[in-house]
Amino acid sequence: MTAKHASALITGGGRGLGAALARTLARRGVRVALCARTGSEVDLVAASIRAEGGVAHGLIADLADKQSIYPLVGAATALVGPIDLLVHNAGSLGPTPLRLLLDTDCEDVERALAVNVVGPLRLTKAIAGGMLLRGHGTVVAVSSDAAVEAYSTWGAYGLSKAALEHLMRTFAVELEGTGVRFLTVDPGEMRTRMHAEAVPDADPRTLADPAVVAGRLAALIEDEPPSGRRLSVAVAS
Repeated sequence: MTAKHASALITGGGRGLGAALARTLARRGVRVALCARTGSEVDLVAASIRAEGGVAHGLIADLADKQSIYPLVGAATALVGPIDLLVHNAGSLGPTPLRLLLDTDCEDVERALAVNVVGPLRLTKAIAGGMLLRGHGTVVAVSSDAAVEAYSTWGAYGLSKAALEHLMRTFAVELEGTGVRFLTVDPGEMRTRMHAEAVPDADPRTLADPAVVAGRLAALIEDEPPSGRRLSVAVAS
């Protein structure tokens, strides 16, 4: 299948859904830049994609650090061209083991908001302007059912994902009719390190394979659903 997007920037691309989505998109011909705080992880993913004949580059960035945003965008654009697909996949659970909000330091909530909301806001502002000039682009935020359901001990993560979803809806309203779309996606529960950190007793056999979820997500993006939608690509166990 030929992709409708030529180049993509995926945050949190060193493992889990981010790495799986990078591989899936690259197989469809998308030039992929992926970033994470750990360079060794994204380098391995990018190398594996290039070994299959794809175009991929790993970059180091901490989305909570405002000084990282423009260097990240500049490097990604130089390597894969103007970004027409931005995927906000990086996320912070907050402190683990997960704890009640009354037992959570406010600084930990601030960190979750910095990674899950403020970082995506800054990155979107840095990239969406170019999308507007070209009249085409897609911004996808990976969310969670914790954004719409209140779960005990998931407070820091849940409130930050709820804010992320509203951020995408607001962008969708403000940029309606420009050709730039904003989507929110709930991938469901997957066999990832983040899920293992959050729910260490979970049976991996009941969790979805990130590669399968990535395939569904890539197809969904290419179908070009209307801007502002909240979509689910959860795989039944």
